[in-house]
Amino acid sequence: MSNHQSVPEIKKQVIFQAPVEKVWKAVSTSKGMAEWFMPNDFKAVEGHEFYIETPFETSHCKVITVDPPYELSFTWGNQGWLIHFTLQEVENDQTAFTLIHAGWGDPEEKMHPTGKTRLDTRHTMNKGWESIVNERLRKVVENG
Repeated sequence: MSNHQSVPEIKKQVIFQAPVEKVWKAVSTSKGMAEWFMPNDFKAVEGHEFYIETPFETSHCKVITVDPPYELSFTWGNQGWLIHFTLQEVENDQTAFTLIHAGWGDPEEKMHPTGKTRLDTRHTMNKGWESIVNERLRKVVENG
């Protein structure tokens, strides 16, 4: 029986040494996302349905918000997940980037296809997002 707690969202905030337009291109195009995230057929169009090719499955997704070059959000898979990116221009051609992965639900609920609980999955994905944002995305926008 659930105690009505929900799993906290994942939030990553970083400053990239790159102009906002370059970061936006990396997070709002299919080619850009494939370089640091996963294969996909993303388009920055509200309502566009697309897929993300994860190591476990092909996840169906849908674009919710597009506000170039500052905000982008989409659903990910059928778990209730919502991914939200915000970008903010900072002086000296820097960009403040925030990622929020929300929609986690009941901590003890088992998730398909791994069979792990939502709480365990959140811990795993929190580590994943840490390296994806701080290493892979950083490399694409700062060096690419």
